[in-house]
Amino acid sequence: MAKYEFNMQRLFLRHILADGARIDADRSQANYLLNVLRLKDGDYVLVFNGNDGEWLAKIVSNGRRDCTLQLMERTREQTSANDLMYMFAPLKHARLDYMVQKAVEMGAGSLKPVLTQHTQASRINLERMEANVIEAAEQCGVLAVPEVLAPQPLTDVLAVWNEAQPGRRLLFCDEAEGTNNPLLTLAQMKESGPKPLAILIGPEGGFSEEERSLLRSLDFVTPIPLGPRILRADTAAVAALAVLQATVGDWR
Repeated sequence: MAKYEFNMQRLFLRHILADGARIDADRSQANYLLNVLRLKDGDYVLVFNGNDGEWLAKIVSNGRRDCTLQLMERTREQTSANDLMYMFAPLKHARLDYMVQKAVEMGAGSLKPVLTQHTQASRINLERMEANVIEAAEQCGVLAVPEVLAPQPLTDVLAVWNEAQPGRRLLFCDEAEGTNNPLLTLAQMKESGPKPLAILIGPEGGFSEEERSLLRSLDFVTPIPLGPRILRADTAAVAALAVLQATVGDWR
């Protein structure tokens, strides 16, 4: 496991990071560092951009509203992005924020909203999603920032799956699966060798019968259960990602 510096503030920057670079913090970042965290001239933070690894940076204060970040040394090399795609029917506001943050923490490499027949939140604020992705990455030592993909109807995604996602298997979390135990199915997948994966979590009202029939008819889809209880969509996201990472993912 990588060694993280948990006691130092981490900050995501949209700049190229290189030895000796001096980067002006934007207004919101400067306010956060100087007035919220009350860091001072000469204090240090860790910075990353999703491409150039993690760097130690010294704060050079220009008063209480502006500061520059002077890069001192690279503390961690850049890691590659995870290849796990997390697909989900959007939720409303705070629950969607929570689900996005937990997906990042649990190792999703990309996040794909899909619109289903029972989706209750059809309008999706992608900027807010991206902000939650970055916040989770900052807090949890993530270097490869997951990509937020544009929303699409589930049927459209499935119609072009083999062309858009060649070789990727879709794990369909189905509360109507005949067993409560996902481990046997995942163990069989593990024996067949590594392959790119996506996991699909449904809306609060569940998948429609038409959607369930369509998913079960596709040869790239594997249905799995998530235990004997009906889970809220945000809880199902954490449970599904945990069992997947523990069996065929990067926890092994």
